[in-house]
Amino acid sequence: MKAKRKFLCFLIGLLISTSITQAQWVQTNGPYGGIIHAFASSPNGTGGNNLFVGTSGSGVFLSTNNGTNWTAVNTGLPANPWTNALAISGNNIFAGTLGYGVFLSTINGTSWTAVNTGLPSPPYSYVEALAVSGTNLFVAVDYYGVFLSTNNGTNWTAVNTGLPANPWTRVQSLAVSGNNIFAGTIGDGVFLSTNNGTSWIAVNNGLTDTVVQALAVSGNNIFAGTKGGRIFLSTNNGTSWKAVYYGSSLNGITSFAINGTNIFAGITYYGGVLRSTDNGSSWTRVLPDLSIFSLGVSGANILAGTFYGVFLSTNNGSNWYATNTGLTNVGVRSLAINGNDIFTGTLIGLFRSTNNGTSWDAVNNGLGQAVVSSLAFSGNNIFAGTYGGGVFLSTNKGSNWNGVYPTNSDVQSLAINGNNIFLGMNSGGVMRSTNNGTSWTAVNIGLGDLNVHSLAISGNNIFAATDGGGVFLSTNNGTSWTAVNNGLTNTRVYSLVISGNNIFAATIGGGVFLSTNYGSSWSAVNNGLGDLNVYSLAVSGNNIFAALNGGGIFLSTNNGTSWTEFDIGLPGNKLVVSLAINGTHIFAGTYGDAVWRRPLSEIITNVEEKQNNLPTNFALAQNYPNPFNPTTTIKYELPKNSFVKISVYDLLGREIKTLVNEEKASGNYETKFNGSNLTSGVYLYRMQAGSFVETRKLILIK
Repeated sequence: MKAKRKFLCFLIGLLISTSITQAQWVQTNGPYGGIIHAFASSPNGTGGNNLFVGTSGSGVFLSTNNGTNWTAVNTGLPANPWTNALAISGNNIFAGTLGYGVFLSTINGTSWTAVNTGLPSPPYSYVEALAVSGTNLFVAVDYYGVFLSTNNGTNWTAVNTGLPANPWTRVQSLAVSGNNIFAGTIGDGVFLSTNNGTSWIAVNNGLTDTVVQALAVSGNNIFAGTKGGRIFLSTNNGTSWKAVYYGSSLNGITSFAINGTNIFAGITYYGGVLRSTDNGSSWTRVLPDLSIFSLGVSGANILAGTFYGVFLSTNNGSNWYATNTGLTNVGVRSLAINGNDIFTGTLIGLFRSTNNGTSWDAVNNGLGQAVVSSLAFSGNNIFAGTYGGGVFLSTNKGSNWNGVYPTNSDVQSLAINGNNIFLGMNSGGVMRSTNNGTSWTAVNIGLGDLNVHSLAISGNNIFAATDGGGVFLSTNNGTSWTAVNNGLTNTRVYSLVISGNNIFAATIGGGVFLSTNYGSSWSAVNNGLGDLNVYSLAVSGNNIFAALNGGGIFLSTNNGTSWTEFDIGLPGNKLVVSLAINGTHIFAGTYGDAVWRRPLSEIITNVEEKQNNLPTNFALAQNYPNPFNPTTTIKYELPKNSFVKISVYDLLGREIKTLVNEEKASGNYETKFNGSNLTSGVYLYRMQAGSFVETRKLILIK
């Protein structure tokens, strides 16, 4: 299965309707980049091309100037869709999504309409590939095979006779050569249809790797790329194949692009791009050290979709440059503010804004495209903790960086207390430096090698939040630690903040806990908190903000006694993973939608007014706890009287249990689900109330 599967947990989003007159969160102008899964290009009538890209969670973006600038074009698409495939037929643009099927735009992506009649119903319509053959449009739906539409997606018919079904039809790629349609499958090789999909036959002679992730046609040549890192060539419509490239089994071939006599192949896991100028007889690596998810052609230009956005070559791969302005599909991991400088650590490096997010600049010289998980400031020194790269130091606001800790270490958190710098490690406890990172010492007595997600300091007290061990306290600069978990019923602690004498702990599954006596005892403070999976906390005076896993942002003005949600304008999936405050604004870093901003004044002054209002939108919340065993709670909101149905399904679409099936008045509700009679695994729950339909994922672990 392709590497993109690992990101499936970020697909199921919450659709929010908002009024443009309401105060709301707004997206800052960056940073730019993100994961690109599909390309499509067509002439735009002005001598250039309309170039479309599909992203992993931010929908579709359009560029009319060869990628110099990008604009999101998602009206009519589901909230934050994973757009896995794109195809163009005349004036029609088709977008294939994971979970929501196929969408059609006839006006350059300005608006989209679902065209799914005959396809599996959402959330089971996982589109893996699209292909156009004349007036015929083919779509590969994972587990369900190939479907054909002859009327621009108005209706679809399954065309799977001869395709494998063991137990599912796993078609991952499609290609068209004249009247021949080729389908690449997971584990069963390549299949050919010569009659528009009416029937298929296996064409695998010589194909020694049958997990086929990519197909391409160049004249009479058919290329097949496999998960095992091999490229195969057939010159006789698949009757026989020969291997023309042997790569590593860790570096699967994900995509092809053809530009004249040049054939390009994209490779996962930092394999880069290969080029052949002799029909595959020999290959040269022309873009190294990047994981390639997709390739595309726009006129004479070659485009590579990567984990870091779009890279463009105008000379057949000899040179490449990033072209991501406006492409706000970046996954943020950390936010930190120092004076007028706002830093955001992302999956693709570090960015800085000096104007409240109006513009962002990459500040990665010496740091590279590291996953920046944490940041801390000490005078003119900035420390950046990274996954896999250790710690880096900058003395000039991020303009240059130098490594100050072994490059193979995973740093989760940073904190500074006087001359002491503390690192919270992934499965490594705490490290301390007393000389600006020149040397480091493990300070783990009583703590061990736990995963330290967060560090917080109050006077001589240093608190460490761990994943599974709860909270630990050191009063001697980390020389020794003591667990302080009395009353802390959930020990997966992800964030700590201190407000005066109050210490707040964010947990996964237990919500927020408060201690007023330096951790000697804790009490849960979750009244009104929509989800008990809390990833991040932030403090502004007496105001405490909590970012939930897929459940948005909540505010408490009374030390956690009650919470109010403030999500209007945030992306539909509300995957907020980090928060930071600069005095006038609160910033939210999201996993896949860059950085968002909102004035503190509009949130805090309106809190009481919002608490008294009924819901203004239909909403289905993420269940909590999640994962669960064996019971979990599902909350939902109704802005008006509605007939509501909420059911649980397995991944094959079979209904497991109906939880709600009745008329309900407007208001806030919750229902329980007991999975004691089910096996461990992933299930889906779906709510329908009038025209509102939403689906989310729940995980049962026994």
